[in-house]
Amino acid sequence: MSSTVMTRRAALAAGAGLLAAPFLPARAQGQRREVRFWHAMTGVVGERVEELCRRFNESQAQVTVTAVYRGTYDELINATVAAYRTRTQPQLVQIYERGFMTMLLSNAIVPVHELMAANGHRVDWSDFIKPIAGFYTWRNQLQAMPFNSSTPILFYNKAMFQRAGLEKPAATWQELEEQLRRMKAAGVPAGTVMAGDYHWSWFENYSAINDMPYATRNNGFDGLDAEFVYNRTGVVGQVARMKRWLDDGLMVMAGQGFSPESVFTSGRAATYIASTAAHAGVMAARDLPWDATYLPHEEGKDPRNSTIGGAVLWALRGHSDADNGATAQFLAYLAKPETQVWWHKATGYVPATNTAYQMAKSEGWYRERPTQELAVLQLSRGTPTANSLGFRFGNFTQTMMAQREEAERAFAGQKAPQAAMDDAVSRGNEILRRFERLNQGRY
Repeated sequence: MSSTVMTRRAALAAGAGLLAAPFLPARAQGQRREVRFWHAMTGVVGERVEELCRRFNESQAQVTVTAVYRGTYDELINATVAAYRTRTQPQLVQIYERGFMTMLLSNAIVPVHELMAANGHRVDWSDFIKPIAGFYTWRNQLQAMPFNSSTPILFYNKAMFQRAGLEKPAATWQELEEQLRRMKAAGVPAGTVMAGDYHWSWFENYSAINDMPYATRNNGFDGLDAEFVYNRTGVVGQVARMKRWLDDGLMVMAGQGFSPESVFTSGRAATYIASTAAHAGVMAARDLPWDATYLPHEEGKDPRNSTIGGAVLWALRGHSDADNGATAQFLAYLAKPETQVWWHKATGYVPATNTAYQMAKSEGWYRERPTQELAVLQLSRGTPTANSLGFRFGNFTQTMMAQREEAERAFAGQKAPQAAMDDAVSRGNEILRRFERLNQGRY
């Protein structure tokens, strides 16, 4: 999902109290209007953010976008809250998908559809890929500009499968487990490595792909009074499956000082479920005979679309009309198919629009990088249902942390999977009720 997810409780708790105040306008830079853009991207992707801004700055003479790294997603949302309180907020900020409700109800944002219309930019919002646009749409209007959107896929080591006489991972979880057992018997070190964001791929996307409800009220889209129900779905069996795989040595954890990705790229695990944004690290690995495929589904299920991770760009209130116009100009540049295609190729993130996807396809990109098309195809598979459109919960990261804590108690044998998920749902629903009380009548 990119950037750490393990310390977000305090971030979102603070974010729930964002204030709307008359903020100071940004300063002009020479004859140009400066747009400060706070982000959370590091490494190669961080370099691509800098390059993106440089490309825009060189494309015209009115606006300079200054990209500023402000730490992880958690640190960034905390920094944004602090900036609001001191009236030093940037014009544009990158916020992870779990912060959607916090930003939406903060009364501190300029919805992107309003910003673009007010500044004369015509954007075909219907062209955005449905699960991406749907996640960030409220009252039929897109609220923030999709930026780094991703979805999990299954990476695999072709040589390890061949060692067990197998061609590629099976389509179902049941068949995949049989394959992992065959590979173990053939001397493969481990069948898979647990992702750091397993809640996203193994629980949330598992539910979407298998068309299972995660919560009432259409997974929170229809009201703040939603309640989690994943303790009454296949998620309980998924927790049991993960424990079984851990106990039987089919799945390993990375261990202190190692990343799950490094376990896979160093040849110590045959498969790795991760964001499509992991392409950069996997492709950089030397002598790794890898490929990728769709996430598995349960036997007897017609797989639906997966859901997104990543982040969007929010325009913040309190700036001058001239600053807002400059921000809109940059966002219009980001929405261009040519920019979307460049970003997709350079980072592995999903192109946000169907036009950009078709452009990349017509250029032959997927003949060269077929695994980068998997994410688009998986996201676009079929028509999204109420269970696969996405998730909309207040204090979502806090509820996720409660779920992880309970799941890890099940993995350790301290609780049965059903009891663990019952407790996770109970704790999560208490968190939802606090958010509901705080934001009554605002959604």
